[in-house]
Amino acid sequence: MMSGPTSIRLARRDLIFGAGAGLVVLTLPRAVLARPTLDDAIRGFTGGKALNDGRVKLDIPPLLENGNAVGVTIDVESPMTAEDHVRRIALFNEKNPQADIAIFHLGPRSGRARVSSRIRLATSQTVVAIAELTDGSFWSSRASVIVTLAACIEDLS
Repeated sequence: MMSGPTSIRLARRDLIFGAGAGLVVLTLPRAVLARPTLDDAIRGFTGGKALNDGRVKLDIPPLLENGNAVGVTIDVESPMTAEDHVRRIALFNEKNPQADIAIFHLGPRSGRARVSSRIRLATSQTVVAIAELTDGSFWSSRASVIVTLAACIEDLS
């Protein structure tokens, strides 16, 4: 059994052992290998709970010449106390080879609910930041980004 964002249970018949130097070929159904949609990835993170607008500020340039190193900062309004803080901040995208970019885990000792990173963007697309608070609520912000020179190019159909 493999683990990760999507757990896959494999039966013996799904593995084909080749002769020679221990060659192992893994065959999986096409649906398992398919990239989840943006909405599916978000539902997986939130457990299907509703998203609220506000409290999250997603700072990403709206127009990029190059998608190879895009600076992004996410700020969440939160007192960051033991009783009321941000548990997780997730960043998702619409068209990269993987829908989830990063998940940051925070606690009251984080001081403030702010994360910064650099990401790659395959092409012009929507980027979504979601914060999970201790009360179980989810807050989000979306941004449309135009990329003139793409990164992460694979089959984007």
